[in-house]
This record gives sequence, structure tokens and C-alpha cells, in this order.
Amino acid sequence: MRGNMGNMQGMMKQMQKMQKQIEETQNELNVTEYTGFAANELVAVTMTGDKKVTDVTIKPEAVDPDDVEMLQDLVLMATNDALEKVEADQKAKLGKFAKGMPGF
Repeated sequence: MRGNMGNMQGMMKQMQKMQKQIEETQNELNVTEYTGFAANELVAVTMTGDKKVTDVTIKPEAVDPDDVEMLQDLVLMATNDALEKVEADQKAKLGKFAKGMPGF
């Protein structure tokens, strides 16, 4: 019976350590900046890992007053590209923790 309690305490300590590592990794990801691009970098959108847009850059040659829809599409493409980079990095850095958890 005592062996099970010691084993349980060890497992709890390991889970607490893993939780701290997850929090540290998530905090690191949240402040990391990711930049997505569209159409040969005519439009760039930068966001943090917590998906807050911090910058939008539009080169002058992307601006055509007769085709505003194209510019809107470029902004959407760059934003989605940045989001994909955030998600890929989160999966790469946080996915390793899921492997060590029972039931995942």
C-alpha cells in the first residue's frame, strides 16, 4: 500500500513539473512574433503567438484604387499565413507534452 502512495506522489510531482513547463512554453509562444505574407510579400501581417495582430505592412504597388478587393484578399491571405505559422509552432512545441500525458 505504501508503494502505491509513493508512486502516486512521484506521478503528481511529475505532472506539476510538466504543467509548469507547458505554462512556460505557452508564455514563450505568446510573445513570439510570426509574420505571414501574401503575393511576393506585397502584404505582410505580424502577430504574436496569442494571435494578436501587431503590424500590417502594405507595399505601395499592392494598392490599386480600382481593385480594393484584391488588396483585401492579400490582407486575408497574409493574416491566414501568419495564423498557420502560429498554429504550427504551437503544435510543434506543445505537442510533445501531450505524448507524456495519459489519455492523449
